[in-house]
Amino acid sequence: ATLSPMLGAPDWVGRTVLALLAIGFIPALVFSWVFELTPGGLKRDDEIAAGESIAPQTARRMDRMIIVVLLLALGYFAVDKFVLAPQRVDVASESAQSVRVKATAADPAPAATAVGIPSSADTKSIAVLAFADLSQARDQEYFSDGVAEEILNALAKVDELKVAGRTSSFYFKGRNEPLADIGSTLGVAHVLEGSVRKQGERLRISAKLLRVSDGVELWAESFDGTDGDIFALQENIARRVAGELKVALNAGQGARLVDVGTRNADAYALYLQASAIFNRRDGARYLSAMAQLTQATVLDPGFARAYARLAALHVVALNSETVGFDEAIAAIESFAQRALQIDPTLAEPHAALGQAFHYRRRYREGSESFARALRLDATDVTANFWQGIRLLQTGFRQQGIAALDRTLQLDPLLPNALLWRGREHVADGELDAAERMLRRAADDGHSFVGIGLWKLEAARGNQAAAVSQLATGLGYFTRDFPAASLDVLARGCFGDADAKARALGLIDTYVAGRPTQINGVVPYVLLHASEPARAFELLQRGPTNNDAMVMGEVFSPPLAAARRTAEFPGFLRAIGLAAYWDESGPPDQCRKDAGGDYRCE
Repeated sequence: ATLSPMLGAPDWVGRTVLALLAIGFIPALVFSWVFELTPGGLKRDDEIAAGESIAPQTARRMDRMIIVVLLLALGYFAVDKFVLAPQRVDVASESAQSVRVKATAADPAPAATAVGIPSSADTKSIAVLAFADLSQARDQEYFSDGVAEEILNALAKVDELKVAGRTSSFYFKGRNEPLADIGSTLGVAHVLEGSVRKQGERLRISAKLLRVSDGVELWAESFDGTDGDIFALQENIARRVAGELKVALNAGQGARLVDVGTRNADAYALYLQASAIFNRRDGARYLSAMAQLTQATVLDPGFARAYARLAALHVVALNSETVGFDEAIAAIESFAQRALQIDPTLAEPHAALGQAFHYRRRYREGSESFARALRLDATDVTANFWQGIRLLQTGFRQQGIAALDRTLQLDPLLPNALLWRGREHVADGELDAAERMLRRAADDGHSFVGIGLWKLEAARGNQAAAVSQLATGLGYFTRDFPAASLDVLARGCFGDADAKARALGLIDTYVAGRPTQINGVVPYVLLHASEPARAFELLQRGPTNNDAMVMGEVFSPPLAAARRTAEFPGFLRAIGLAAYWDESGPPDQCRKDAGGDYRCE
């Protein structure tokens, strides 16, 4: 195992040598037992007088020889572990980077870059995979996921250590992918695997650290305790991993890496259950998650992270129509402010407030909230992603794309970021890159990836597939229309006059019903059905339940004709974007004309 790689020998050489040694061992053992090499030649043991035997002297020489060989072996293995092995990892990383650079020169959008995968694997980098639930009833998955996530979050605080994002690392749960493939996909040199076995209050967490380049197990250990020990166990694992990777802890981290924000094990368990629903974007269970988080705050009124997660949960629940607009906005602001009163260092509450401000079209305050969130934690995946889509929504398309790229550097397989970035690739005519991203999001079960895939299919002339994908994507966002009408709305986005007329008829009926708040699907369909004036008029009435769905595309290249309409400058003034640009400066593609109106290319 040590010499074969150095000699470049194929695998069969090692297996052949092992087989020959096994075959020759028994005859060699018998021969050495029966015969003795004497000055007079090779003789049988029973033919040599005891006084003439040289076995004692031979044994002493053999003892010395064995000691020398063992010392040499130990010296070699020490050099191999601490000198040669790190060099081999560096060479492997450099070789992989060289291959990727050559691929980039040949293809401006290679597969790895297209899904946001990092271009190289730093030797001080790691992915924390979802821990396996080994509990007898297999009902503690939320708990094992939570344990792994807290360790991941703790390691992410170490400046010298690059840590793959949660969504990307957990993507491999149950997939049994080769270690090399995981490392290559996530751009990491190490992987932490583990398991959790929970029985009553008894708890065992097992973890092992593996080096991707050769599969060597660098460290493995099991930790036993109770529910009340969970925080100390997570801390121990995080510190052991940091130590094995030889990274220094940041200033001020001598006391604790893992800080879940509560010492109440029951409150923490409820937080983990609710977070599992939030992470999966399981809209059908949002209300259940809200109840769990509320109970967690009852058990521990000082649990800031529970309040922060409640705020973030209301952000995503609004888009799925789980809660009403006014109710959601009030909840976001209340829970976020409560979280910040307890712990002003949290980034998540500021990101949630940024969303609430943008929902109400208070763009300046929203941008300031996102800036505060990223100052507190520049690696927060949710804050980076939400900032990206808000930049797209307010016309700063290139900056928004850059923010999405940063998000995918942090979490290469985040489905929603893949969807949004894939949509922008379609808008720029980069169809191959778009397909790689959108298919990856679809493979992960993204609920409304059809919003992106329909544009890809349409760009390739596959109208039937485009209609099917769009109808499926629209279904996530609306309960205002019967399921059968989704196909009609989807067909209305294409050039067929009859299909467009039927779609507009459905929309007229909907608007005539005077809904309290316009569903974002309606102006979205109108824009793509070449009815921008009507879309802008509805958007001017007030925030829809999903401005991001519509506004995220208003400034994209395919909708240039809508931006050239006479109604567009008035629309910008009515929704407050013109005033925001007056304060912050307009996007690169927009400028003021002689009359003071903004015109966007």
